[in-house]
Amino acid sequence: MRITRLLMLLPLLLAPPFAPVSPADAQTSAQTRTESEARANAPINYRLDASASNVAARVPFFGLSSKTARFPRMQGSVTVIPGAPERTAIDVTFDAAAIEAPDETTLQRLRGDKFFWVERYPTIRFVGRSINLTSPTRGTLIGELTARGVTRTEALDVTFASDPAAAGRRPVNFTAEMQIDRRNYGMRSYQLIVGNKVDISLRARMVPR
Repeated sequence: MRITRLLMLLPLLLAPPFAPVSPADAQTSAQTRTESEARANAPINYRLDASASNVAARVPFFGLSSKTARFPRMQGSVTVIPGAPERTAIDVTFDAAAIEAPDETTLQRLRGDKFFWVERYPTIRFVGRSINLTSPTRGTLIGELTARGVTRTEALDVTFASDPAAAGRRPVNFTAEMQIDRRNYGMRSYQLIVGNKVDISLRARMVPR
């Protein structure tokens, strides 16, 4: 009896602990993992919701106060790559001709050839192609600002309300700030009255395309 039982158990004792994986199964599994990783790291494309976005430019006035102009019309896109968030890109165009100012005199000066010269240069554009992240929701975006026909490299400090790389297909709000020297863009008039440093702030909402 003992010999009979041993003979019955022998195939089980000699069997490999795991069934061998065929080359075809291994290739399928590797392909599935690759496709899953590709989907996880695929770029997420957003557009700016113009109805929930605005830009303000504040400049010192007489060294005692300040005046703020606003650009209510804009369009743009944001691209986030979850596997490489440092490659976050933004492309925003503002309608300079739609600029708003606190009074009519300031508005006409800003629209004229001493400042934005909107008749000749109707748009302002910022294109950022890389970001230095200090956290999942904060970083400095380096890009090119074009205003009044001049393009210069500027730094835009960005703060997202939530991690855009982990937001999936949900909208994300963000704010951004930069300071520029207006003289670098050909705006050199009224220097005894108007300060040279301009603080630009952006509040925007980006929604998945």
